[in-house]
Amino acid sequence: MRDNPFRFELTNELHARPFPTLKAPAQVIYLAIKTRNEGLRDHQAEQRHLFDLLDHFGAAKPDPDVTHYSGQLGRYRLKWESHTEFVSYTVMIDNEDLGFETPLTRVFPADWLAGAPGERISSAIIHIGLADDPAQIRTFVDHHFVSESLAVSSVLDGAAVIAGDFRTDAAGNKRMAIFVPPETGPNRIGRIMQRLTEIETYTTMSMLGLAMTRRVSPELTRIDGALARVAEEMAKAESDPEDTLQALLQIGADLEHLAGQNNFRFGATGAYAAIVNQRIEVLHEDRFEGRQTMGEFMMRRFDPAMRTVQSTERRVSDLAQRSMRAGNLLRTRVDVERSAQNQSLLESMDRRAAMQLRLQHTVEGLSVVAISYYALNLVLYLTGPLEKVLGLGKTELAAGATPIVVLLVWLLVSRIRKHLE
Repeated sequence: MRDNPFRFELTNELHARPFPTLKAPAQVIYLAIKTRNEGLRDHQAEQRHLFDLLDHFGAAKPDPDVTHYSGQLGRYRLKWESHTEFVSYTVMIDNEDLGFETPLTRVFPADWLAGAPGERISSAIIHIGLADDPAQIRTFVDHHFVSESLAVSSVLDGAAVIAGDFRTDAAGNKRMAIFVPPETGPNRIGRIMQRLTEIETYTTMSMLGLAMTRRVSPELTRIDGALARVAEEMAKAESDPEDTLQALLQIGADLEHLAGQNNFRFGATGAYAAIVNQRIEVLHEDRFEGRQTMGEFMMRRFDPAMRTVQSTERRVSDLAQRSMRAGNLLRTRVDVERSAQNQSLLESMDRRAAMQLRLQHTVEGLSVVAISYYALNLVLYLTGPLEKVLGLGKTELAAGATPIVVLLVWLLVSRIRKHLE
């Protein structure tokens, strides 16, 4: 049998990004870079940036078209991935703790960071330590995290305890911690670490939708007011449909421009939020010493932001529908006015037809008189020789012949009119 040309490529994609393996103690430094302009990513520049880093450490380069890479950078391990809107660098440091205050330049060259083809969207330092004692975990998190937003939970049926405060420290990094007992294997530690970096990155990407919402809300308020004024003007009998049409066209153009600029971000925000919730769900969080879990933190802080984005998306859709309904109402009003004009025109035409009919009847009467006059003269000429025979004068003959001639002419004209009808 012939295979579909994409069969093996798509099957391999399912296994293309394996979870990293980690042994405690260790530290992970995570960096995500996003292009500033929406939809204008330069994949070649991103790959050149990766190759520059590999050249700095003398590491082997992958094929130019890869979307993921894992390799050794000296004593560090690197995992690079190209996502839909960003690229991520995960550096794993085994058996070493550089501390949360470690700057990114401890791992990444300063000139390499400065030459990034985009902007930092997320960076985090993840501490991975061996800890069975809850008191030891409590002391660590109280010292390194802000208690107000701190989330600590036991995950995967006690396989680890995770902690984070979702805040950016003075170095611009988020702080996270994973505490594992000795029996937790490196594969599971790698999966937990991967989940935390995904939660961090996709939360930030989702919040871009909130920033977009705050930017477009004033414009939506303006359009909403303009649409309300147009609807109010339409209710007035003296309003000009031409002016109303121009206002509706402007509103429709503004809405289309707004939707065209932000539809991608609306859709991406919903997708990223779903990923965040799914990643938290698969951790199977349990409370640790009565502290809030990551899921509870997201429910209180993250979910309202996502509902705001959804509300704005619905608002754009509702305004578009209102604009469409206003256009339909204007079209109906114009149609009714045109129908009234057509009715008036038909009535005017009926009046003119009636006048023409009356005029035609008048003309027919005058025609009978005129034809009768000429016909009577012909009759008088024909009966002139009978004047002496009958002993009648011309006047007497005209008086006797006139009714007969008029009657015959009238009958002839009536017959012709009926034949034409």
